[in-house]
Amino acid sequence: MPASRPFAHMVTGNITSQPIGHYEFCQTHKDECSIRLPSSLPAKVTEYGWDMIQEINTAVNARYEARTDMEIYGREEVWAYPTTAGDCEDFVLQKRKELAEKGFSVADLLITVVRKPDGEGHAVLTVRTSEGDFILDNLTDDVKLWTDTNYTFLKRQASFNTGRWVTIEDGRDILVGALR
Repeated sequence: MPASRPFAHMVTGNITSQPIGHYEFCQTHKDECSIRLPSSLPAKVTEYGWDMIQEINTAVNARYEARTDMEIYGREEVWAYPTTAGDCEDFVLQKRKELAEKGFSVADLLITVVRKPDGEGHAVLTVRTSEGDFILDNLTDDVKLWTDTNYTFLKRQASFNTGRWVTIEDGRDILVGALR
């Protein structure tokens, strides 16, 4: 079980634009994008819960072939549940679905848009816990605290509304800027 650390939780900002792929996903999955939740603290995750998080991350990563939307659908930005292959958003949707089916609150399972070090956009699943915000990623089986990744965090689903998105104030940048 992870230990809590400074900057363990993301600080979110204002409501921001919904990614076009998520908007289109919501047109066909309205029930998944209209869940309004009361503001709440992230849940404490048991040892069984951590095992489930790790197991689902690894199993979904192994179950589907990573391919681009252009390769699968012949167009960009299709967010869908994978059948045999998918891109990063598809892996995120599947992990979110499986964790919700195991009893995790969707308020704590947040689709998150990041930028990789090479500048390419990417999506990961943020799992909010009392110990911090952890990242499930199709590029690694390791579940990491968000600050232990090499990503720039841009925005994520709002914990209070599955159809809304909020900016992420990446405190690591502010901390580094203050040391200059």
